[in-house]
Amino acid sequence: MERGKMAEAESLETAAEHERILREIESTDTACIGPTLRSVYDGEEHGRFMEKLETRIRNHDREIEKMCNFHYQGFVDSITELLKVRGEAQKLKNQVTDTNRKLQHEGKELVIAMEELKQCRLQQRNISATVDKLMLCLPVLEMYSKLRDQMKTKRHYPALKTLEHLEHTYLPQVSHYRFCKVMVDNIPKLREEIKDVSMSDLKDFLESIRKHSDKIGETAMKQAQQQRNLDNIILQQPRIGSKKKPKKDAYTIFDTEIGSTSPKSEQDSGILDVEDEEDDEEVPGAQDLVDFSPVYRCLHIYSVLGARETFENYYRKQRRKQARLVLQPPSNMHETLDGYRKYFNQIVGFFVVEDHILHTTQGLVNRAYIDELWEMALSKTIAALRTHSSYCSDPNLVLDLKNLIVLFADTLQVYGFPVNQLFDMLLEIRDQYSETLLKKWSGIFRNILDSDNYSPIPVTSEEIYKKVVGQFPFQDTELEKQPFPKKFPFSEFVPKVYNQIKEFIYACLKFSEDLHLSSTEVDDMIRKSTNLLLTRTLSSSLQNVIKRKNIGLTELVQIIINTTHLEKSCKYLEEFITNITNVLPETVHTTKLYGTTTFKDARHAAEEEIYTNLNQKIDQFLQLADYDWMTGELGNKASDYLVDLIAFLRSTFAVFTHLPGKVAQTACMSACKHLATSLMQLLLEAEVRQLTLGALQQFNLDVRECEQFARSGPVPGFQEDTLQLAFIDLRQENIVITS
Repeated sequence: MERGKMAEAESLETAAEHERILREIESTDTACIGPTLRSVYDGEEHGRFMEKLETRIRNHDREIEKMCNFHYQGFVDSITELLKVRGEAQKLKNQVTDTNRKLQHEGKELVIAMEELKQCRLQQRNISATVDKLMLCLPVLEMYSKLRDQMKTKRHYPALKTLEHLEHTYLPQVSHYRFCKVMVDNIPKLREEIKDVSMSDLKDFLESIRKHSDKIGETAMKQAQQQRNLDNIILQQPRIGSKKKPKKDAYTIFDTEIGSTSPKSEQDSGILDVEDEEDDEEVPGAQDLVDFSPVYRCLHIYSVLGARETFENYYRKQRRKQARLVLQPPSNMHETLDGYRKYFNQIVGFFVVEDHILHTTQGLVNRAYIDELWEMALSKTIAALRTHSSYCSDPNLVLDLKNLIVLFADTLQVYGFPVNQLFDMLLEIRDQYSETLLKKWSGIFRNILDSDNYSPIPVTSEEIYKKVVGQFPFQDTELEKQPFPKKFPFSEFVPKVYNQIKEFIYACLKFSEDLHLSSTEVDDMIRKSTNLLLTRTLSSSLQNVIKRKNIGLTELVQIIINTTHLEKSCKYLEEFITNITNVLPETVHTTKLYGTTTFKDARHAAEEEIYTNLNQKIDQFLQLADYDWMTGELGNKASDYLVDLIAFLRSTFAVFTHLPGKVAQTACMSACKHLATSLMQLLLEAEVRQLTLGALQQFNLDVRECEQFARSGPVPGFQEDTLQLAFIDLRQENIVITS
């Protein structure tokens, strides 16, 4: 029973499910009926479902049949009307066909025009697209053309900037084109080309400044000289309240405004700007001689390319090489001043350029590098000057060299280089200068002494008298009162030697100028050099004259007189040095002049030479003595040789009137003693073994002649019978022999 109920329930459920599926089939789109049918076949009752489906189809067929029967008459009527419409439709079709044919015929040109229009529109779109693409490519091509033009005109830094814009801004926009790829591949080559060309320009620049260092240095030193002259004028002639515009500073260093990223222009600032009020000529600056723009461009190019350090090392290395070449002096530099001048010009030019580079670039050179170069240059320059200046024998060349070194030092000092060692070296050259002066003045003194006539200077007019007094400090009231013509007691070499001593002092003073020495140091230097002149050079010259074989008594007497007056003039030389140095002689550590000693020594030597010369003359006369010791004749006058000897002595002692009294007396006493001794030797000769009365009588007459000469007082100042004592031994010997 229960099974029957369950079967009935299942049958009802199956029927309901089939009904649902049928409704779904009726209401669902044909394309989506697959899932529904699958659910039927998935079940076990598809046979029953097929029956249900057949039943449903038959039901629908009956409904259709009923509906058709109901509307059949209308359908027939419709078919009838349709047949009527068919004829009309055929007519309409024919009309449409005809119209279409006409339309096709008439629209054929329009179609062609439309095709042409279509093609034009297509071309227009293509052109528009091409223009757009070209508008993207054109800036790239323009930039590339600009790059090539800049490379061609050697504007390398702008070319590098253009290359950067081209690479980073323009090429990425058109990177898919083949020509752009070619450009991209070519960019590294262009960079290298810019580097190579800029480096070539730098090498040309280095060669240019090497060639122009001489001119740049000459310019800088010329401006330093102008500034020094200007300073001297201002010191000597101060203009108070002047309404003139002040002069521009002679030392306007290079323009030091530094651009950290942009290179300097072609027209760079000059070394120095000198402006003269009297004339408008300006000394050219370095920018007129050397174009500095290549080094700036190359520096910035290498900086942009990330190779600044490489550039700095290369520049410094090359400049060090050039410095060594500049510091190598020519072998014949010592022969002329121009050799030294060219050497200094090159050094100054080198460091002026480096100083300019230091102030117009950031880091290309630094102060430590400049100081290192200067230390090397200073040591090599001083060594070269020591070597070459030692060959100089001309004091004028040494003085000119000193002035050139001072100008060289002052010029470099303006640029901040320490030059104390140069001034220390000048003190060494000062000693050499003093030696060359002494050699020169030795020749001058020798010429003066050789050309002198050793006679008192004759004066025939007041003009000549004042001229001599103006040359030599001499005062004698008695001589002034004497009428013309008259004579100075000294010969011409006195004023000449005195003036040459002053010239020597002036020459020493010239060397001390601009050495930044104190007045005391200058005074000490002049006095020491003058002492060397007096004690060594002049003393040697005087001694050589005194010791000459052919010098006569007159010359010796005149030398004694001359040295006496020169000795008196030493105080005037002291005053002269004091006036030019403004250092009083009483100042502590002031060196005293040794002129008095020099002239005293020369006078003493001349006195000794007079004594010797007189004795030699006496010996010469005595050689003429020819006594006949066996004669029987009694003479009544002195021997001829002795008469001539006495006459010679009288004339000689007459010349001694201007000598100091003691000198004349000593000479006279010495001559008389030598004469007495010589006569004694004649009498006591070993060969004389026998004497006759006549011979003794003749010898006695000669002795009386000598005594008469002594009593006559040939030289004033002797006490009575003092001079006769020289012959007392001879008289006594004669008496002994006679007895």
